[in-house]
Amino acid sequence: MLRSYGPGCDGSVVDASSQRIPDGATWIDLEEPTREEEQLVERCIGVNVPTQAEMAEIEPSSRLYDKNGTLYMTVSALRGVEDAQPTTTPIGFVLAGNRLVTIRYATPKPVRNFENHARRDPELVRDGPTAMLRLIDAIIDRLADEIEDVGATMEELSQEIFSSNQDERRIPAARLTALLTRIGRTQTLLTKIRYSAVSTLRMLSFLGGSNFIHETEHKDARHHLGSMTSDVTSLSEHASFLSDNLTFLLDASLGLISIEQNAAMKLFSWAAVVFLPPTLIAGIYGMNFEHMPELKWLAGYPWALLLMFISAVGPYLYFKRRGWI
Repeated sequence: MLRSYGPGCDGSVVDASSQRIPDGATWIDLEEPTREEEQLVERCIGVNVPTQAEMAEIEPSSRLYDKNGTLYMTVSALRGVEDAQPTTTPIGFVLAGNRLVTIRYATPKPVRNFENHARRDPELVRDGPTAMLRLIDAIIDRLADEIEDVGATMEELSQEIFSSNQDERRIPAARLTALLTRIGRTQTLLTKIRYSAVSTLRMLSFLGGSNFIHETEHKDARHHLGSMTSDVTSLSEHASFLSDNLTFLLDASLGLISIEQNAAMKLFSWAAVVFLPPTLIAGIYGMNFEHMPELKWLAGYPWALLLMFISAVGPYLYFKRRGWI
């Protein structure tokens, strides 16, 4: 699907059979393009449209390069958060003069929102560089929102793990499974956020070092680019901090599990020690040998019960005194 934005273009679909792109189009958006749509853009704009396989490359030389004055850049945008399946999708940017071509095979939320803004405010897409920077800005804003949500989630996890009430920290198996699942999902989301932030920062660094952005007429764009670079750097650092904190919460959760397991094993251990001596005494007096001294003793049965009681209570009182139970 091919859409065009800019002065006189409202984002409507351009039919590939029309053999032309509106002259006022400053942003040409290719969503899952057909071969005919790619050929139309290549013919009218004079650029080579990267394929999906080319955008999936992770080498900087494959994602960021300058070819005959045309900048080719690929950024990994976050998507799928609403469906609880966060992932990233590559978005290709081709900046040729004052025209921007984007190639994508998914529609992340910031792209969808920016499309709506561009229809209402054509000034956002008055030229290609402006459209590109505004779109990247929308992607960065989305990352910031997700990092805020991750921070709120981690605060909830922290309160659940480090509850002031000791009884509330004894988490049942079902809640414990849900807790570890939330930690795992949060870590997955945070990993995707960091990957997208690093990808965006690499793109901004490449753009900042290009000859195009240092031209005199792009002075405002340079200031905007510097501001976004600082924002992404801060987001990346904050994401690293949250990742370290999340690792701490995971270790604390596993520590609580170990404490509960140790408490259970401790219970079984002292119970075994308490009941082992009475069992031994009962076993001895249950052998019924003919020449056992207490076998025909009138007080033999009460004596055996007393011995078993003393042998059980004695270790219990000793453990209690030492604070082991």
